[in-house]
Amino acid sequence: MKHSLVPGRAFRSARSVVVGLMLSLAGLSQISRAAAISELQQTWIRKAERHEKHGWIYLHIEGAPRVRGFQHGYLLAKEIAEGLRVRRRLWEYESGMDWAWLVERAGAMFVTKVDSENLEEIDGIVEGLKVAGVLSSREEQIAYNGTYELLGYWWPHEKEKLNQKSPSPAKQSCSSFIATGRMTVDGGVVLGHNTMFGFPEAMANVVVDIVPEKGHRILMQIFPGWIHSGTDFFITDAGLVGSETTIGGFDGFDPNGVPEFVRMRRATQDAHSIDEWCAIMRKGNNGGYANAWLLGDVNSGEIARLELGLKHVAIEKKTDGYFTGSNVAEDLKLLRFETTTSETDIRISSVARRVRWKRLMAANAGRIDLERAKQFEADHYDSYLGKNRAGGRSLCSHGDLDSQLSGRGTPYSPGGTFDSKVVDASSAKRMTFAARWGSACGRAFNAHEFLARHSQFEWMRDILKDRPSQPWVEFRVGEKK
Repeated sequence: MKHSLVPGRAFRSARSVVVGLMLSLAGLSQISRAAAISELQQTWIRKAERHEKHGWIYLHIEGAPRVRGFQHGYLLAKEIAEGLRVRRRLWEYESGMDWAWLVERAGAMFVTKVDSENLEEIDGIVEGLKVAGVLSSREEQIAYNGTYELLGYWWPHEKEKLNQKSPSPAKQSCSSFIATGRMTVDGGVVLGHNTMFGFPEAMANVVVDIVPEKGHRILMQIFPGWIHSGTDFFITDAGLVGSETTIGGFDGFDPNGVPEFVRMRRATQDAHSIDEWCAIMRKGNNGGYANAWLLGDVNSGEIARLELGLKHVAIEKKTDGYFTGSNVAEDLKLLRFETTTSETDIRISSVARRVRWKRLMAANAGRIDLERAKQFEADHYDSYLGKNRAGGRSLCSHGDLDSQLSGRGTPYSPGGTFDSKVVDASSAKRMTFAARWGSACGRAFNAHEFLARHSQFEWMRDILKDRPSQPWVEFRVGEKK
């Protein structure tokens, strides 16, 4: 998809899609007449790139923070507007509270804790959106970027103050591994990751190539409009690769700390080593979006797992072996004192997937490469039932097929694995990785047919979308259409 430099033309079709979505509330997310793009802004856009392939959007942005943000907001205005619409719809349905209420409180809590460079980039996104005809605000973009730590960590505590009895939104789940040394074919680092959560919010189909004025070049998966990842899969030109899986059953949050989305972006852009990356993530930790981070240095072959709770932090490193992630904390202090998760109930998705990872690693020692990594992420073995069964307990999760709870909450819930990414040391050194949008196994999802069978989810009709089968594709820095 080529972008146009003619004022108003680039997003004429985009505006036709989002006009009428009625995003506005108290001046937030309003669709407006596109502003004229200035000559200076046109020079910024000439340095950027946007194109699409097999369900993904590739976005290249570069330069100063405001410039990068403008490029991002302008070229992804349609997708950001849709992301805001869906996020607002989910928030208001699940909490019963207004979106404007959340935006106001997120702004008051987070704005002063966002560093100046990240804040400039966010302001640039708002500016780019405005020129493309979508009105938003700094505070709204901060609430949008902080979605997971707000909904999954801050909100459960906040609603107690309001005597609110609605269930908390489900937290993200993922299946990931990282291996090195004698575990892999060539002795180098191999990393695989897929993301699992509700299909309505599964919109992280952007691969962004960021070239900042200062710091490291980044190639990572993001949600449209996010300055961090959220899913979290990244490569940097420091030779670092990383992913994460959410720590299940976690219940800690410090409103005075630094938001996770701020720390993740700073760590990924600024860190020269695994140790520096971990140190940045720990500084000002607010407990929001508590994750087990799987990290690798493709130059040294070292891998690490950072389990970052609020009160308890565990870091392990090795140059021979593996780490896996399935939403169960491995550190006993963190597991016992900061989570409510059982690590032995194999009926639960996280535990079943943990068992499956251990068996896969043992069975494939010395043979792990990119192709096996793809197979792992698409695996359908149910460790509880002891057979292949696509459902909520498999590494490639299919909640929409599952009549059992499997630790995911609701039978037939329309969610599960919606992507898959793999990288090894050789490809990371070239700043490239392979990815598949949609189910890791390639199974398609038809929203109309699903809702016809499961009318209890009728409230999702305006936000639940089809997910056709897509092939594996490769992304690299500096791509051109």
